[in-house]
Amino acid sequence: MSNKEVKAALKSARDAIRNKEYKEALKHCKAVLKQEKNNYNAWVFIGLAAAELDQPDQAKGAYKKAIELEPNQLLAWQGLANLYEKPNQIDVKGDLADVYQKLLELYESGDRQKWCDVCNKLVELYHQEKKYLEVAETWQKLIRMKQEEGAEKTELHQLWKKMIQLLKDSTRNQDNKTGQLLLTAFEHALHSADTVPGEDHQNLYKDFIQCLSKFPHELARLEKACHDMMALYPTMSYPLEVLCLHFVQSGTLSEEALHCFTRLLEMDANSGPGIICFGIKCLKENKYKEAVKRLTEGLEKTNQCPVAWHYLAEAQMKIHEHRNAVVSCNQVLQALGTTEGSNFQWKTLALQLKAEALIKIADADAAEEAIKALEQIVDGSSDPVVLALRGQAYLNKGLMDQASKISQELLLSHPDLAEAHALEGVICYSQKNYEQAEKSFLNAIERKAGTAEYHQYLGLTYWFMSDETKKDKGKALTQFLKAAKLDSYMGSAFCYLGNYYRDIAGDKTRARGCYKKAFELDETDEESGAAAVNLSVELGDMDTALSILNEVTGKARPGTAKWAWLHRGLYFLRTGQPSKAVVDLQAAIRADPKDSNCWESLGEAYLNRGSYSTALKSFRKASELNPELVYSIYRAAALEQILGKYENAIATYQEILKKTENYVPALKG
Repeated sequence: MSNKEVKAALKSARDAIRNKEYKEALKHCKAVLKQEKNNYNAWVFIGLAAAELDQPDQAKGAYKKAIELEPNQLLAWQGLANLYEKPNQIDVKGDLADVYQKLLELYESGDRQKWCDVCNKLVELYHQEKKYLEVAETWQKLIRMKQEEGAEKTELHQLWKKMIQLLKDSTRNQDNKTGQLLLTAFEHALHSADTVPGEDHQNLYKDFIQCLSKFPHELARLEKACHDMMALYPTMSYPLEVLCLHFVQSGTLSEEALHCFTRLLEMDANSGPGIICFGIKCLKENKYKEAVKRLTEGLEKTNQCPVAWHYLAEAQMKIHEHRNAVVSCNQVLQALGTTEGSNFQWKTLALQLKAEALIKIADADAAEEAIKALEQIVDGSSDPVVLALRGQAYLNKGLMDQASKISQELLLSHPDLAEAHALEGVICYSQKNYEQAEKSFLNAIERKAGTAEYHQYLGLTYWFMSDETKKDKGKALTQFLKAAKLDSYMGSAFCYLGNYYRDIAGDKTRARGCYKKAFELDETDEESGAAAVNLSVELGDMDTALSILNEVTGKARPGTAKWAWLHRGLYFLRTGQPSKAVVDLQAAIRADPKDSNCWESLGEAYLNRGSYSTALKSFRKASELNPELVYSIYRAAALEQILGKYENAIATYQEILKKTENYVPALKG
């Protein structure tokens, strides 16, 4: 076949392809290849025809052969791209990306429009594969090409915005290079915006700041962006809110932070981040109740600040709301999940604080939960403070051997650690080894004098050690006073001060004040509440006694606060108000149906009200629960007599006289 015949055959093949006669085209191409096996055009036409005949493998082989022969010719590369773009081609995206890269290279010095078209296709392909770095680098090439062509500012602005759109999901991967390219795109988009200030520009700035806040290492850039936005949009609260959240996350409350949240609250008094910052300020200033109030309010208004829950838990711990503190710590842990960097540190702090709160609750279930929390702290087994907490949790759970082992190991490895000596002290105190407990708590106080709990435990040690140490003003009393001074929310310190003033000093007024304070701090402390009421009665101050009882019964859920219902019921009984007494004593019995004294008092109230049958049932119930209650048995007999049940009455009187021969009321009956 001559040169002329080869050209004619190729022309026939081209015409056949144009007429969709693909098999005919293949015949012509094969004839050419018999003569010239390295004919580039013949291989390209075979690729085209085979692709149309749904013979992808043959088409691919033909194009690759052509490329092998002429690697810098466009036709074969274009054909291969068209082949790979067909929907029936599977697992070829990597190969297609390589083809697009080569086409970009070939188009670069020639057809700029086709170069841009291929560039768009390549970016779309990378985006589908979530190859964000390749997306960013390729799109930047497109922008550079447009800049070289002298594109208008508006077109470039749209291209930078498109790049932001393409990379918006890349922040989840935290790839630093891609992140930098995304932030650069934001900066270019902001600088190329037409209308400044304007709504689109404002929204773009918000997106930029939101994006920056996802990169922990870009704090300086974040602060600058917020300040720049505030300068442009002084009435917008958003940049101030982001700055406030940033300060909360960083754990610092600098002058700048104070200025920020003050300005924010002036602008918007209901701003969640602003209220949270104010709550943290209250916490730092030891205004714990105000801190709890503000932090709770702020967290209701924003869910963008998980670490604020940690500050709330801290404040709750300070006012001894331990169960609430556990809830707050759980909120932190749930929000942070599995995290790294600064969030990892917050998670560790939350786990430790949760364990501390659970240990303060001091029951076996809470101790078990505390141990689980401590086990989640990375490297917790090498942290002596965490180990001391674990020892306390073991002690609360009744695992004395494990607690003692930790205590001994800590004293050997960290003899200067206050927590190690305190743990030993608590163990000895629980074993009633008061002499050693005293030494341990003194050692703990020597190393950490500002811990109220150590002084409280030392005071308790002196209280139970001996009558001398209990009565010695320099021992128990001094330590309880120090504990109360260091922690004015420690109800137990005020309770024991009440015990001292009542039982040792005989100062009922001062004792009543201490019990009242203890009960105000902890409304579950029935001992302090009852003591405050009893002392008020003894001091003739029924108004204070009733005020306490009314407050407790007003808040009490059904089946609770037995002591308060009983005290108030007895007061009504003494003051000739039997109907009111009945109501309160019934409430006391709902709280404890097996208290024989409550039943006896209820019988007395019914009797005074003239409800004899019901009174009889109450006295019988009291004597069933406690057969030693002679008065209840006598009252039952007397009521049977009143009700005309003489035989029953005689039998009951005789029953009393068998036990107590000279019980005069029974003899009279």
